[in-house]
Parts: sequence; structure tokens; C-alpha cells
Amino acid sequence: MIKIAKIVKSNSHVDYVGRVIDRLDAAAPPTADDYGFAQFVSIPIHEREEIVGVIYDTQLANPEYGSFGPRLSSHAELNVLSPDYLNEQGVLVGVLLLGTREKKQDAGGGDGGGSGDWTNTHGVPRRVIPVGQDVYRLGEADMYGFHRDAAGFVHLHYYSRVIAHAREFAVPLLEAVLEQLEPACPREERQRLCVLKRSLVWQRTMGGMRL
Repeated sequence: MIKIAKIVKSNSHVDYVGRVIDRLDAAAPPTADDYGFAQFVSIPIHEREEIVGVIYDTQLANPEYGSFGPRLSSHAELNVLSPDYLNEQGVLVGVLLLGTREKKQDAGGGDGGGSGDWTNTHGVPRRVIPVGQDVYRLGEADMYGFHRDAAGFVHLHYYSRVIAHAREFAVPLLEAVLEQLEPACPREERQRLCVLKRSLVWQRTMGGMRL
């Protein structure tokens, strides 16, 4: 998995903020595609358990904004003389926690994302994530597995939590999630997702009409 950020604070028990790692933190930092809107992420708790979340917001951190003092050093000089100064600028991502994945005791090693290797739970994680915890990009196979129940059907039991916590981003976030899930679903499942997508379009349309 690709490490994309470190947790720096929380807004609530399910709403965390991570700082995207940059070239001062890693030789090969993540690209913008790795931490885009609706990107699923994994936050490991221990070897066999991880918390799953989704990026629903981003912010630019730039303490230099509003500072109109003289520039005594160029950007290249600061990179050598004061690299910590440059590191104050960065990207912050809002991560909404959706549930947990726990490795089954009889599952083998490797990075397999099949739902049969993991127990996937959509709910509020009990654990508090500490500051400095690493955040990884969740691969497609793991993302699909997280959304399938024991019978193999797609489910989004975190739907109401997204509506409650993602605020103005809730509907576009759910639409983006459905777009990611749809390609891997059989025709019957895609029909179910299509009904949900139409409901989201209606909510977005009616929400835009409110005065």
C-alpha cells in the first residue's frame, strides 16, 4: 500500500485530518491521484486490524498567506537553509471513518483483498486514532472487499454517517463511491446501485432549489 498522510488532529470521533507527506518526508511522496476526493484509505491499528476511511475534503496549509514582509531568501535557498520553513506548507485531507477490517485467523499472508480473508464491518470504530498514525491508500481489491457482506452482496451501511458528517460534500461523495463500485458489480447489483444514484441525483437537485 502507498503511504499518503499522517494524522495530525481530529474534529470528532469519526472525522480526522491528515497531512499529506511530501518530498521532505519521503523520497517518493504520493501523487495528487493518491489522495483525491473519495479515495478510500486504510489506517492500520495492528498487524491484523485496520480502520477504513474515505477522503471527503482537502485544504491547503500555507502560513505564508497574508505575510507581506520582504523576501530575504529565494525558494531554492530556503530549501537548503531552512527546509522546515518550506514544510509548513502542505495539503491537509479530511478523512471520514467508515468501519474496520480484521484479518481472519486462518487467512494467509499477502495483500489479497478478497472479502473471504477479512471480516469487514461498517460502523463507528471504537479505537481513537493517535496523532502521527500513518494513512495508506486502500487498493481497489481491498475497497471492493470492504463493501461486500458474507453473501457477496454490496452494502453501504455507512450511508447515514456520510450524510450526517460530510455536509455539503455528502451527495457528491456517495456518487463518487458508487462510480467506483459499479464496474466490479454484476448486472443485478448495478441495477440496485442505479436506484441509489437516482435518489442521490434527486437529493442534489432538490437541495440546489432551496432558498
